[in-house]
Amino acid sequence: MPLDSRELLETLSMVHAQHLDIRTVTLGVDLRDCADPDPHVCARKAVDKVRRVAARLVPTAREIEAEYGIPIVNIRLSVTPVSWFGAACQPLDLLPVARALDQVAEELGLDFLGGFSALVEKEATVAARHLLDIIPDALAETHRLCASVNVGSTRAGLNMDAIGRMGRIIAECAARSADRHGADCARLVVFCNAVSDNPFMAGAFFGTGEGETGLSVGISAPGAVLAALRHLGPDRTLLDVAETIKRIAFKITRAGELIGRRVAERIGVPFNIVDLSLAPTPAPGDSIGDILEAMGLEKAGGPGSTAALALLNDAVKRGGAMATGRAGGLSGAFIPVCEDATLARRAAEGALTLEKLEALTAVCSVGLDMIVVPGDTPPETLAAIIADEAAIGLCHNKTTAVRIIPAPGKRPGERVEFGGLLGGGPVMAVSSVRADGFIRRGGRLPPPVGALRN
Repeated sequence: MPLDSRELLETLSMVHAQHLDIRTVTLGVDLRDCADPDPHVCARKAVDKVRRVAARLVPTAREIEAEYGIPIVNIRLSVTPVSWFGAACQPLDLLPVARALDQVAEELGLDFLGGFSALVEKEATVAARHLLDIIPDALAETHRLCASVNVGSTRAGLNMDAIGRMGRIIAECAARSADRHGADCARLVVFCNAVSDNPFMAGAFFGTGEGETGLSVGISAPGAVLAALRHLGPDRTLLDVAETIKRIAFKITRAGELIGRRVAERIGVPFNIVDLSLAPTPAPGDSIGDILEAMGLEKAGGPGSTAALALLNDAVKRGGAMATGRAGGLSGAFIPVCEDATLARRAAEGALTLEKLEALTAVCSVGLDMIVVPGDTPPETLAAIIADEAAIGLCHNKTTAVRIIPAPGKRPGERVEFGGLLGGGPVMAVSSVRADGFIRRGGRLPPPVGALRN
């Protein structure tokens, strides 16, 4: 269904007045054929393939951006989980692969490269355990590389041993980047029910069934939704609010698919999916918190916030799904506190607490995202926060995740700045009630009975 001239004009008005952009163009590349017993040869093969497939990605995306007048904020690459194709290395040393992927990402002008990943929802292979061990080193020695670990799924349950380990890994990553408020943790995400076609960092990887290559886009237009709701007026019903959001989601999804298909055609790769997620930025007017408040809430995080976010998430999916047959990824609405100026402000005021954020994640895309906590938060408490969030995904058969940053030396109420799209925000208070005994039990949390569907 081609875009007509009226749609293009409406889309361009969103660009200029309402912060419409394509949040990411992400090229996925399968690197399983790069496996080699020599870690350095494996790294070289991976770099050669990435260079060959992605050489024209950045210049082509910028050409399309200029032609259509729709900004593309980030250009990224996702690869096969390194723990898969790196398992052939003897001795098992994946740091050369991490360094090489980061270097080729810099060479090609990519913003991020995802796929330093392991899927350990049941058990961990030798390669996966090694990858977990070196995550702090890999992130400390790179700038664009992103890591992710899937610790649970509705079919498998939760790997509590892996969750306990991730608490310790996050604490070490924070300590290694203490001079930057623990910023390495912003490139590490822990999933339950991870999806293999997610174009958003830090959790993107190119999973099984995705083909040799594929180009995906992630859209972003909280400002367009906000402008439409403010124009709607306070006397309209919530059904009118939902219909308005659906219409805007339809338009921005169509624009996203147009851009994605044009880039894919020109670099000669298949078009993969459109992720319909509304992703905020620190820019004024580009906030999920502002949308919730435009629905009638006094402050995002107060009573009614979960219901309002559920409405937003569902309406975005409904409108986007009508616009494309390629909906995928995560899709809905993200609530990364540090990347959303209004949510960060409400957290600083105390209207939005960690516990309320956990409730919100039951009805939105992903989970506890870009949350800053005190640097002295115990690793067992970090693991317990991950376990709580993963349990929501486990029981509701949805993707949930935790991207949490213990800021060394910082206390609740202080503020940290990361810059760029990562933004900044307050250090949020964490309960002092300990869960050490629960986490140290380890083992597996069984899948829910509802997972037995065959």
